[in-house]
Amino acid sequence: MDIATVIGFVGTMGLIAWAMDSAAGIGAFVDASSVVIVFAGSIMVLLMRSTLPEFINAWAKVLMKAFLNKNEDHPELIEQIITMANTARRDGVIALEGQLAELENPYLAKGISMVVDGTAAEVIESSLTNDKDLMIKRHELSSGVFKSWKDIAPAMGMIGTLVGLVGMLQNMSDPKAIGPAMAIALLTTLYGALIANVLAGPFAEKLDNYSLDEQNACDLIMEGVIEIRKGEMNPRVLEDLLKSRLDPAAREKMAPG
Repeated sequence: MDIATVIGFVGTMGLIAWAMDSAAGIGAFVDASSVVIVFAGSIMVLLMRSTLPEFINAWAKVLMKAFLNKNEDHPELIEQIITMANTARRDGVIALEGQLAELENPYLAKGISMVVDGTAAEVIESSLTNDKDLMIKRHELSSGVFKSWKDIAPAMGMIGTLVGLVGMLQNMSDPKAIGPAMAIALLTTLYGALIANVLAGPFAEKLDNYSLDEQNACDLIMEGVIEIRKGEMNPRVLEDLLKSRLDPAAREKMAPG
């Protein structure tokens, strides 16, 4: 579980709720018409700009990833790759077949499986590159749903504001009608800003960060797998090469090769 996402989300919503309650009571900030216009309206527009599978995937899988995902452990990946490089150098690449079941990363498992099968290094690189490109495309589509929501919600808030102003101006002679119309005008803008800056925007950025981390892990794995297949590089040299992809703090935590 991503503790930062959970704490940030709960903390933000808690502070906003506290501010609302202190200002006029939370009930003053709840309006059914405003909710329908902004929340339901923006979701419908979001569905219109997406394919149904893309829309469902964004909510059912990708949003949960923002809370439950954890970054790849790059030092651990390097240790696994170097262990396999030593095995391949000592016993041959066929000996790696016994380690496949222990690999949790499917990208690494596929690469090593191709090495065991004797696939040419060029073919391995092409296949892994294609997988990475498809992964990037999937991630872009998923985060794109939330980026679109970030743009759509404030626009729906503005539409709600105009609806509220029109209702207010048409009933200026009736003081009782001015209040509800003004509430719609103000609350829809508030709701749009909340969706864009508290929900959609942060989630999209979080997903982009996860995607970048996964891309870096794929690049690290690809380089290690190809060098294992070639069998030309000493595992100690390969370890130093892969460690160069880590930040200094992560390098220092790794045991010397």
